[in-house]
Amino acid sequence: MDLLLPLGVVAGALVATSLAAGLVERAAMSFPILFLGVGLVLGPGVTGTTAIALDDPALMLIAVATLSLVLFLDASNLDLDGLRRDWWVPALTLGPGTLLTIALVGAAAVLLFGLSWPVGLIAGAALASTDAVTLRDVLRDRRLPIGLRRSLAVEAGTNDLLVLPILLILLAVATGEAVGVAGWAWFAVQLLLIGPAAGALVGVGGARLMGRVDRHTPIRNEYQSLYGVGLVFLAFVAGEAVGGSGFLAAFAAGGAVSVSNTTLCDCFLDLGQVLAEVLMLAAFTVFGVVLSGLLGSVGWVAGIGFALFVLVIARPVAVGGVLSVARTALSPRAIALIAWNGPRGLASLLLALLAVEAGVPGGEAVFAIVGMVVTVSVVVHGSTSTPLAGLYARRDCGEVLPEDRTTSATDALRETDPQDAPRIDVGALAARLDGPDPPWVIDVRSPASRRHDPTVIPGSRWVPPDEVAEWITNLAEAGGPPALAMWCTCPREATAARITVLAREHGIEAWAIRGGRQAWQDAGHPVTAIDLVP
Repeated sequence: MDLLLPLGVVAGALVATSLAAGLVERAAMSFPILFLGVGLVLGPGVTGTTAIALDDPALMLIAVATLSLVLFLDASNLDLDGLRRDWWVPALTLGPGTLLTIALVGAAAVLLFGLSWPVGLIAGAALASTDAVTLRDVLRDRRLPIGLRRSLAVEAGTNDLLVLPILLILLAVATGEAVGVAGWAWFAVQLLLIGPAAGALVGVGGARLMGRVDRHTPIRNEYQSLYGVGLVFLAFVAGEAVGGSGFLAAFAAGGAVSVSNTTLCDCFLDLGQVLAEVLMLAAFTVFGVVLSGLLGSVGWVAGIGFALFVLVIARPVAVGGVLSVARTALSPRAIALIAWNGPRGLASLLLALLAVEAGVPGGEAVFAIVGMVVTVSVVVHGSTSTPLAGLYARRDCGEVLPEDRTTSATDALRETDPQDAPRIDVGALAARLDGPDPPWVIDVRSPASRRHDPTVIPGSRWVPPDEVAEWITNLAEAGGPPALAMWCTCPREATAARITVLAREHGIEAWAIRGGRQAWQDAGHPVTAIDLVP
């Protein structure tokens, strides 16, 4: 009977939040806020309705299942072409940005809570993990340039691959698991080679086995979905069995499926996403119950002060500083948005739980400290992400920021204007438009520029400059149009010229319209006003 009330509350939360999903996504809140709040209320710190011990096997089971599934799906859904194109900004945030964040947070944990350096850095590593769950609202907000959103998505989808090995090495240091040069060498081989290799073999071998069996005796989609879930957990078991990390093995399994010619049924990916969502929300509730009785042990003043340092100083200084120093095609506003949107959420709690499971001295204190930061972060980031995106989108309509013009994140390395790009005069363009195979006229201005001047060359098709690389790739694969004539309002047609070069690299005949729409209008040709959705 003791189970009925908490089960009813969780069931009610699922039903209520699902019905209110549209309102929640538009409001200054998020689902993690709601489910974490349910857990905190149910726990011993508030109502005492239910209690879950930190060493409860069920807690670790939920953690293992959730993190393994999320890592596998992140790896299998990696857009490798997009990653090759847009590697520069994520590389900065994942590399020096993450390492600097770990160092700053770890040092603060040592000074404020008296932890040893290995244990303090464990807290720093757990809190350096960017959580895709609490970042989801930002990634779906089309008011933000695609390059900015993609940079955050790549960081959220791959940063555990960097953080996990660092955390596991720190756990080995704190527990004395590896001793001597030979011991550390063998530990590194197991962690970085043998474990991931075992996971990759399970992923590729399992996918090929299902494909072979399905060709001989067709298997219904629901069973293929269940097979995929079983494969994720089997990869975890394989990684642990060979002495490596089951989590890295699960990530390697998903990555191996992604890069090989083998595939899993799309039905599994659909089920996996739904199952991961359910597990993550359930995990927020369960962790909320656990944290309800632990948060007070940190000390509210010290805990909240540390949380504010992590959220307001550590990541913004580390990531924002790295992006500001490096040469990126990002405005200060975009850098600030990336630096701020590094929510610490479920992934941090799961990583902190590994310290408890490993028996690290002070592991419970690390979990409580991380839990305090996550609780503050879920509320602060969850309630500010949508308003800040709106504030970014409502910037001065006449201001065109650098990320508005970039066709991908790697434009940070290609800011020069290709003056050798072919141009077409408005007179020649008019003649071609009256011909048998008229070119497509493409408006490649930024949204801000269009709002500032909503007039176009008649028949223009608008492609935002931050989406044009993918658009041209798809256009080339489909056979391409007769030709493209691009126009913008940049000095010397900079954006149109750069995109012209890109189109010609894909085998599409293209020109930049010399002088753009203004030259077209000055030559006496008509222009058309467009209606823009506010």
